[in-house]
Amino acid sequence: MRLLIIGGFDGHIATAGKIALDNGAKVAHEESVERAMNALRSGQGADLIMIDVRLDIRKLCGSLDSERISVPVVAFGIGAETKLAVDAIKAGAKEYIPLPPDAELIAAVLSAVAEETNAVIHRDPAMKKILKLAEQIAPSDATILITGESGTGKEVLARFLHSKSKRAQKAFISLNCAAIPENLLESELFGHEKGAFTGAVGRRVGKFEEANGGTLLLDEISEMHPSLQAKLLRAIQEREVDRVGGSRPIKVDIRLLATSNRDIEEEVRQGNFREDLYFRLNVVSIELPPLRARRQDIEILAEHFIAKYAKANAVPAPVPNEEVRQMMLSHPWRGNVRELENSMHRAVLLARDGIITPESIQLRGASAEAAGSRSAANGKGAANGAQAQPSPQDTEPTRVGCTVAAVERDLILDTLSHTLGNRTHAATILGISIRTLRNKLKLYSQEGSSIPMPGEAERSTA
Repeated sequence: MRLLIIGGFDGHIATAGKIALDNGAKVAHEESVERAMNALRSGQGADLIMIDVRLDIRKLCGSLDSERISVPVVAFGIGAETKLAVDAIKAGAKEYIPLPPDAELIAAVLSAVAEETNAVIHRDPAMKKILKLAEQIAPSDATILITGESGTGKEVLARFLHSKSKRAQKAFISLNCAAIPENLLESELFGHEKGAFTGAVGRRVGKFEEANGGTLLLDEISEMHPSLQAKLLRAIQEREVDRVGGSRPIKVDIRLLATSNRDIEEEVRQGNFREDLYFRLNVVSIELPPLRARRQDIEILAEHFIAKYAKANAVPAPVPNEEVRQMMLSHPWRGNVRELENSMHRAVLLARDGIITPESIQLRGASAEAAGSRSAANGKGAANGAQAQPSPQDTEPTRVGCTVAAVERDLILDTLSHTLGNRTHAATILGISIRTLRNKLKLYSQEGSSIPMPGEAERSTA
């Protein structure tokens, strides 16, 4: 655990840092947001940032977002500074820690970050078999390719592999190749020198250098453009990188992991992925099964996500009723664990009187069995000979008179709403590339449509 503290390092702040050290964290300190961002750009890295509530938290969070540096931010301040605490949360901080620091609270925050990144929650024998294999190969430095449908937990497994490796005390750096624009991905991977291109306001090390000594995860690597794949292959083979605008290669020592939700062998046959890079990545491969193939994990994961989002929203954890439990077990979960998490998030927000009902879970594309269960529960089953009637939310509106473009737009936006704005997940469900989805969303935004952003609730259809 790498903790970066921003602000004056004396008094209560120094005490908080010592508590973190005693709990196994590696603590670094910077006095200002500007110095902290420079440290992060230079490859210092952090798993958690704690910042003085009196500093410009909005500026920090904005800089992290614009420079695609993914680190959770926690604010701290004197306990009575209530307004500042509220403002900090609104500015992007995930938590507020009052001072003087409480040892148990500091330990809990550090533990929550570690659990969020490394926990593999499972019960199904299929996952137990995979984790046994993962533990066996984790201590090696072999490159591992993790495949599986979107949302199955490939990054979670990658973090598990790192935590069980001999590099566990070093950095774990993740880069989502599908989330970075093509023209910026080379800089993200290999870094750049000041002035290398428009917007390069200073030297920044890439993910290879940042992960030096530790593990680098290239998430959704099959989305990488073939022109960049050749440079990646050289970096893997030579264990050295060239910064954009740089004059000399830089040696790196990393353990490489990669994930893909596509059939890479098929991508190779179609000319979209280099065969030599595929062989270099595929020293050991692990395929994660979809959630529908490990049904015993559904309930335990649902319980975990309900507890997580109940705590995040400061409400008692609601309980699914039996009808919802049967719906979850029979649902196809095309979006896998990510779809389950999003569904439980909505269920926590929409539950009434501490009970999750079919109305609050709002599953899409529910199985025929689940639909039959709902009909029977409403007294419309075949027991009285009546034909089951679809509920309003199950009835599709007529598309007669609509253009194909309009139908496509509604489908894309509804799917994006269902995934709470997650572009990669939505693209997978729709069967299109992330690039195509981005182009469509840009067009819809220009036409005046409201585009769901990551984390937003479902788009209103009223």
